[in-house]
Amino acid sequence: MNNKVYIALTIVVAYLGLTACQSISNVFSDKSSDKLYSGAVSTVTIQLQALEIGQRVADWQVTQIEADNYDYLAARYHDASSKPQHWIQAAFYIGLTEWVEVTDNNVLLSHIETMAKEQNYALRLSRGKHADDHAIGQTYLWLTERTNNKFAFEPTKQLFDQILANPSTVTLEMDSSKKRPKAYEGACQDRWCWADALFMAPRTWIKLGNITGEDRYINFADKEFWATVNYLFSEKHGLYFRDSRYFDQKSDNGKPVFWSRGNGWVFAALPLIIDDLPKDHPSRARYIELFKKNAAGLQKIQNPNGYWSASLLDPNKVKTPEVSGTGFITYGLAWGVNNGILTDDSYKQSVIKGWNALVNSVQNNGRVNWVQQVGKSPDPVKKTDTQLYGAGAVLLAASEMTKWTK
Repeated sequence: MNNKVYIALTIVVAYLGLTACQSISNVFSDKSSDKLYSGAVSTVTIQLQALEIGQRVADWQVTQIEADNYDYLAARYHDASSKPQHWIQAAFYIGLTEWVEVTDNNVLLSHIETMAKEQNYALRLSRGKHADDHAIGQTYLWLTERTNNKFAFEPTKQLFDQILANPSTVTLEMDSSKKRPKAYEGACQDRWCWADALFMAPRTWIKLGNITGEDRYINFADKEFWATVNYLFSEKHGLYFRDSRYFDQKSDNGKPVFWSRGNGWVFAALPLIIDDLPKDHPSRARYIELFKKNAAGLQKIQNPNGYWSASLLDPNKVKTPEVSGTGFITYGLAWGVNNGILTDDSYKQSVIKGWNALVNSVQNNGRVNWVQQVGKSPDPVKKTDTQLYGAGAVLLAASEMTKWTK
């Protein structure tokens, strides 16, 4: 923990009248966590809790990465999870960069800089147009913004210039039965034809536009983003189908299939995109309106225990907690409340319940439990299941909860 965060924690601990030798983690017993539901805990206590939880999660996950340790994951995930250019780590780094933004933690900043330099600021090129492989670009571009490192964005610019010179015109239909490139679910993944893509790629393009001052990158992102939303967003439910294969699919219990993490990807992307979008961009109000529609659809289906079900409209499909979707959704709702976009008291209650659920999913050492494994639909989850993107989701939520004043 860096000096700024330690000093902030010390000040708040003193404010709460706690002795200096008390462990921060002991401040929040099960009983005090229960009080979060009733609003009995002060906002400053919630901010303190967010600082402590977020730092714990960041430290544990970074320690595993630096030790090149992935033994806590099933063997089939070791290879993809160990590579920063792949989306699994990239999603963690998006959460970590937001954490550094609120804590100014120079140790973590140094870790990010080292990682990016070791990767030569490169994107995975074997699937050049695939959105998953553009996600790590958000971290490289963030480094340019944060440290003025001009080298950090050049490889992303080179790839995106190639895409602009030859943009894909494939349909957004996910038809896995037809011929497709290696490691693709469908040929449509040369465009953003699945919900996850809206977290991975559009913000990278927008950041590049901001850094270069060239509107063409932002215009491309805006055009492709809305093509996907118009295709996958259900106005009836206020939710996103993961891809076209789910339009008519039903769960075992006859409910439409809306995947929690798939919706979490998009819902978390919206605050990140809106914050990076130029203030005078003509689509800005449209993004905010979409965010409010999605928030309304999500808020009303939160479970009493604070989690969102892996299958959003069918809680009986997967009855266990699920943290990746819950983390992304809690982050989005907290951002909406903090920025005065979601003003109804029900949203504040949902944030507190969601945050409390996340707190209860984090072990004392910072390991995040109850994270659904890599997939594309609601699947069973065990308490011991974890993944880097789950830690990233918790870091996004913790980052926003450090600003909680409601």
